[in-house]
Amino acid sequence: MDKFTNSAWFMRIVAFALAALLFISINFEMESDKKSLGLSTAPEISTETIENVPVEVYYDRENLVVSGVPETVDVTLKGAKSLLINAKNQRDFKVYVDLSDPAISMGDRTVTFKISELNEKLVATIDPEYAEVNVQERVTKEFSVEAEYNSSLLEEGYTAGQPTVSPKTVKITGAKDAIEQISYVKANLEISKGLNETVNGKATVKALDRDLNKLDVTIEPSSVAVSLEVSIPSKTVSIAPKQTGKVKDGIRITSISVEPKEVTLFGSETSLEKIDEINLPVNISKIDGDTELELDLNKPESVQKMSLGKAQVKIRTEKVDVDEENAEPVVEEEEPETEQKQEEPVVEEEEAEEEEEDKPAAIESKTFNNIQIVPVGIQDDQDAELESDVTSITLLGEADDLKKITKDDINLTVDVSNLDEGTHDVDLAVTVPEGVDWELDSKTISVTITQKDEET
Repeated sequence: MDKFTNSAWFMRIVAFALAALLFISINFEMESDKKSLGLSTAPEISTETIENVPVEVYYDRENLVVSGVPETVDVTLKGAKSLLINAKNQRDFKVYVDLSDPAISMGDRTVTFKISELNEKLVATIDPEYAEVNVQERVTKEFSVEAEYNSSLLEEGYTAGQPTVSPKTVKITGAKDAIEQISYVKANLEISKGLNETVNGKATVKALDRDLNKLDVTIEPSSVAVSLEVSIPSKTVSIAPKQTGKVKDGIRITSISVEPKEVTLFGSETSLEKIDEINLPVNISKIDGDTELELDLNKPESVQKMSLGKAQVKIRTEKVDVDEENAEPVVEEEEPETEQKQEEPVVEEEEAEEEEEDKPAAIESKTFNNIQIVPVGIQDDQDAELESDVTSITLLGEADDLKKITKDDINLTVDVSNLDEGTHDVDLAVTVPEGVDWELDSKTISVTITQKDEET
């Protein structure tokens, strides 16, 4: 045994075994250290897709406009899983398009997306890989703004004027091609249905091409103030009292007047054209003497509203002898004819006729409304404007005479031949048939004289 252990081969075998053990021990420790530091000789490779990564565009923003670049892209990263998780959470890389070259040409071009500030141990794939972009000269131009609204939303009978805009012009900046396509610059005023009053509001400005397509441009200011004046047509007509019912015995109606004499109606022009006066029924069956009443005015269905709903009515009366009006003629019994008795009735009959002729006839009244007032004597270089071109007149006379008179028999004129520029109170000239008198609420009318504009 001693001889074997002292041999050279024994020593060689022992040395080899010790070297093998030492090699295995050193490599085991190195592997342990790598794993404790997160290192591996064969790291786990994975992929991760990050969606909606913003795209930055580098170009001369003062002089150029670039269109066609998508706002975001999707980026797929490949590499060690630990690096992918960090990149996804931090998003500390950038996707960009570089068009900063001063010598870049105008027009359409294809550009590739690039990525920066990404860990070099990761591999990135961008979807889409490239974009078709358009490069144009940047142009700023001033345009007038036209306001618009939906007129069908106006309440029935109401009308609207031309909307006004403030400011009246805006500055529009964009690609030269887009600016040249602008046909309309509009601000649409949003209004609600049943509009019946003036509207003041803000409206967003849009630039449109000839086919009313919205253009991708920058507008300054982006909104404007719009005012829309809403009104309703009106017409002033007379109030015409109309008797209804039967007057009581012993009472005669001498006049019926109304205050105010006119009312203003509001509605569509078509409806107002058909109305010349508003009838006011006055029931006289319960009248015992002079009376004042407050009566409701009936609004026509085609009218939206009236300036007033009631009117004051004054009724003037006189007492009459019922016995005289209703007395039956006395029929005497026939007597034998003699000359004496034949003559006496004749004398009595003649005296009765004379008494009838001497007795004055009852005076009645009749009121005519909307009598036209005609200015006469207007000079060629002047215009005359009347405070009102119609009025009412009351005629007084016998009933038989009044029945025959119509509006055409009455003439009202005002002489403006000697009036200077300004406003004047002028007497009315009245022409009526003979045998009747007349009454006016006012015997004068206000007339405004202005000079005509000279023709150029």
